[in-house]
Amino acid sequence: MSQAIRYELIKTDKQTGARLGIVHTPHGSFETPAFMPVGTQASVKTMSPEEVKDMGAGIILSNTYHLWLRPGHDIVREAGGLHKFMNWDRPILTDSGGFQVFSLSHIRKIEEEGVHFRNHLNGDKLFLSPEKAMEIQNALGADIMMAFDECPPFPATFEYMKASVERTSRWAERCLEAHARPHDQGLFGIVQGGEFEELRKQSAKDLVSMDFPGYAIGGLSVGEPKDIMNRMLEYTTPLLPAEKPRYLMGVGSPDSLIDGAIRGIDMFDCVLPTRIARNGTCMTSEGRLVIKNAKFARDFGPLDPNCDCYTCRNYSRAYIRHLLKAEETFGIRLTSYHNLYFLQDLMRNVRQAIREDRLGDFREEFFEAYGFNKPNAKNF
Repeated sequence: MSQAIRYELIKTDKQTGARLGIVHTPHGSFETPAFMPVGTQASVKTMSPEEVKDMGAGIILSNTYHLWLRPGHDIVREAGGLHKFMNWDRPILTDSGGFQVFSLSHIRKIEEEGVHFRNHLNGDKLFLSPEKAMEIQNALGADIMMAFDECPPFPATFEYMKASVERTSRWAERCLEAHARPHDQGLFGIVQGGEFEELRKQSAKDLVSMDFPGYAIGGLSVGEPKDIMNRMLEYTTPLLPAEKPRYLMGVGSPDSLIDGAIRGIDMFDCVLPTRIARNGTCMTSEGRLVIKNAKFARDFGPLDPNCDCYTCRNYSRAYIRHLLKAEETFGIRLTSYHNLYFLQDLMRNVRQAIREDRLGDFREEFFEAYGFNKPNAKNF
């Protein structure tokens, strides 16, 4: 199997069992646990690659489905691959496109060969299979690729989920067979199974037998309560090889990042920080802050007095509120920068807490300051 991706364990937290590590890739290494900013269309929304680097991101994610439609994977390949195309020289992960197929297209037909669906932009008929997903991702040239899977909705019946898991395992085998660049692109398998332990176990067993260089846990953060997500993580993570990276897909709220790390997760991604930033919602050390609220019109302090990001060092709440109310793009850039920096800084603190064997204490301190311990606390 490919050695394009290698995981190095540095330390295990004595309080929680969380792990500090390094993932080595063809475009460099990054420390884990890590949050990956999402650059859906070869761009982290409103941010330059230089800004994303400055805030400390060691890896970003791009979207196979969207880049297939625009500009086309053939154009990205001609440009020299995604790294050159978007001027990002650090690691990149591309998803398989499966989540978008199942979330954006309401008219689809799942067959053993793949999925027939319609382009969400113009209605054209499209077909995506494991082989096609590999072809696109090989052309994009990301360091880490994802196997093509079905991401079932929550809730789903046991019978539906069982058939879906079995199909996803068969598709994973086909992805391995179609993967044309194992020497410089690592392919991760995706464990599915919804809220059913028996199916999570079967999915993990199937995929581990295929010896992928890394594993993702999918089908969580799709509408299920947090306690179900955490229970599935506690059950599933120990089923995955300790010597390989573990990736929880689509998770980006601060509480879930900490709770996921405690349950052995190394990598996370989510559009949450930039999506809520565009609506004026900011993550701060004192909790959720909606900067458009009228009470900030004459507040000349920073978004977060405990943050040293570019936004907080240079601009006031009153100014940022004004920009957003006036629909100035710079306002969205400032809130996006802050939220992305906040999560990068959070993960730096998580890694430091693991070094010091105090992640459990850090969780309690953070949750208390953020307000997660309060009744009816507002989350994202």
